[in-house]
Amino acid sequence: MAVKGHRSRVAKDRLMIGLMLLATAVCLLPLVDILLIVTLRGVRSLSLATLLTPTSGVAGGLSNAIVGTLLLVFGALLLATPLGICGALFVSELAPRKVASFIRSASETLTGVPSIVVGYFGYVTMVVWFGWGFSLLAAAITLTIMMLPYILRSADLAMQKVPEELRLASLALGATHASTALRVVLRASIPGILTGVILATGIAMGETAPLIYTAGWSSYMPTGQLFHSPVGYLTYVVWTFINEPFDSAHALAYCAAFVLILLVLCFNIVGRFVVRRSGS
Repeated sequence: MAVKGHRSRVAKDRLMIGLMLLATAVCLLPLVDILLIVTLRGVRSLSLATLLTPTSGVAGGLSNAIVGTLLLVFGALLLATPLGICGALFVSELAPRKVASFIRSASETLTGVPSIVVGYFGYVTMVVWFGWGFSLLAAAITLTIMMLPYILRSADLAMQKVPEELRLASLALGATHASTALRVVLRASIPGILTGVILATGIAMGETAPLIYTAGWSSYMPTGQLFHSPVGYLTYVVWTFINEPFDSAHALAYCAAFVLILLVLCFNIVGRFVVRRSGS
């Protein structure tokens, strides 16, 4: 009886493993299919001229969109990263329990807000009310609003995982609460914070709707001006050019999608390398 029961459990275990593998394959097949199509069609139209030439109508290259995407994402990173880390330090180390709970709940709610709503908010406030027009700063701040809750929550969770013994040991050695938070808690939380930054950056790179409302579009190279200067970006090319009835536009759209995948992949590889180095 014991042998039969053991065989029955083994059979059920193998059946469940098989079902899980089948479900995983079903979920991954559409993703693999999309990646293959984008890669094959993107590589065909990828060339040095495409990377170095600005967009011209529905043809040309992607240099303006690549530079614009990098400027928008890194500008948002410069704003969102320190704000997210400082917010996490406040929530984890200083805020009263009710205030901390409210901020955590608000940040989780913000992650569920549709990106087009955030983009419309940026359009109404910065583009119209402030009079900035379609601009680099308006788009970067809008992306910051989207990235901030991911960085704050990941940093907060990383700080919560820091053992309480480290805090008590630091305080016992005469360190102040602020010094303990900055030199002990923050330093121990760096891998988790970097993971949140990587996640937020990947999300920002793939956004289209918020940038349509705030960055507009420009076929020229970014000038670096913060106001009244529309900016080109890769997701606009993917979203707009694929609907054009021209082969050149389709080729550029697939090339832009492929370049965007490469940028996200490179950033993730560099980020993971930094996370491992900081955790070792």
